[in-house]
Amino acid sequence: MCRSIRRNRTLSATMMRFRKADPMTTRPIRFNAFDMSCVGHISSGLWRHPADQAQRYTDISYWTELAKLLERGKFDGIFIADVLGTYDVYAGNADAAIKHGSQVPVTDPLLVVSAMAAVTEHLGFGVTAGTAYEHPYPFARRLSTLDHLTKGRVGWNVVTGYLPSAARNMGHDDQLEHDRRYDIADEYLEVLYKLWEGSWEDDAVERDRETGVFTDPGKVHGIEHDGTYFKVPGIHLVEPSPQRSPVIYQAGASSRGIAFAAENAEAIFVAAPSKRVIATQVKQIRDALEAAGRDRYAARIYAMVTVIVDETHEKAKAKEAEYLSYADDEAALVLMSGWMGADLSQYELDAPIGAVKSNAIQSFVTSLQEDAAAGDEWTVRSLAEAGKIGGFGARIVGSATEVADELERWVEETDVDGFNLAYAITPGTFEDIVEFVVPELQRRGRYQTEYAPGTLRQKLHGRGDRLPVEHRGARYKVGAKVGADVAPE
Repeated sequence: MCRSIRRNRTLSATMMRFRKADPMTTRPIRFNAFDMSCVGHISSGLWRHPADQAQRYTDISYWTELAKLLERGKFDGIFIADVLGTYDVYAGNADAAIKHGSQVPVTDPLLVVSAMAAVTEHLGFGVTAGTAYEHPYPFARRLSTLDHLTKGRVGWNVVTGYLPSAARNMGHDDQLEHDRRYDIADEYLEVLYKLWEGSWEDDAVERDRETGVFTDPGKVHGIEHDGTYFKVPGIHLVEPSPQRSPVIYQAGASSRGIAFAAENAEAIFVAAPSKRVIATQVKQIRDALEAAGRDRYAARIYAMVTVIVDETHEKAKAKEAEYLSYADDEAALVLMSGWMGADLSQYELDAPIGAVKSNAIQSFVTSLQEDAAAGDEWTVRSLAEAGKIGGFGARIVGSATEVADELERWVEETDVDGFNLAYAITPGTFEDIVEFVVPELQRRGRYQTEYAPGTLRQKLHGRGDRLPVEHRGARYKVGAKVGADVAPE
């Protein structure tokens, strides 16, 4: 199932077709780094490779060194995944996950952001946190704190949860039904927007030593939220941060997830092994953005891929083969089972997956079903093989020229804005991309050579530091009426 690129393939004849609204001759290609504060993220068993440094995830220098590397490579940001449970669907327990280091042990992703921000000036930070198990009031304070400390470079990846083990450890029998989790997330975001956007007026803080007034209490407002799931009457505890609301990331590709993203997301991650499935997902997302009253390109869309690159095609293929020699089938199936919500240990290796109903990550299952509908039936064995390096994203292998060609084809054929780059080994995969791929894309005029100034939101969209007028969160700004048109700042 390796999605390696073919040598010497010429650029698509339609490469120069871009959306009419884009004033540039060519659309820039954007990079995020995809990591997790654990030993085994989504390349299964590769922690055993002698050059892999994932075991340093508890060492703050691992994160600061990685941040400096990514900023040197002009990445938009680093996206840090997270889970609040173990992958215990495979064989009905967590033994295999624990044995293989499959996203366990795992530490809190938010706590490394301040250190990374201290050694960088431009790199953005997308951190994952769920809406199911923490009250929005303290969470709002934590994100505002990070937005202050990073000078406006923080984003939040909104997840609703998918691991049954997380639900059990929080006192529930299982995850709530998929769409109900999004109903809760809708109100969770409403509370946060009210706190971030509507509690403190921009000039509330006076810092007047003569009068002794630090903050004008008349310009700080309780949000008086009394909803179905949350009751929050008071004020936000933090003065307005550079972005107020952090950049909202989202990764749901189910119909409910897309509807949620259309109202809230400013950056969206998609993952599938084929361009066909990604192109379908991207069109659905852009249509939904437009239906929600936003521009079709109001959210940057990043496709997850793993790049294995070297000086030549032959060296890159040899590197891939070496990586695969350390990969582990069972570790891959542990993750696949968790993502699908189905115990793959119960299947024969060559058994087709078939139609899967899932209460876990529906976008993952949808990708499988779309491939099957197109005649590409997945088996347990092919899932394991595909997932050994890079999980369920595409794998691109070749020289810098070949990789750049393929990335350009992905942008042209799927309409993504860029790539969420997973690793085979860390930081080696990212070092290779910075050394080989970034200069090649810059030479072609397809990748930024300097960062734009400003906050993460300004860098991504060029429309200012705060939420744009058409975004759902803007209706909660001080003085705005829910449902009414609001003027931009």
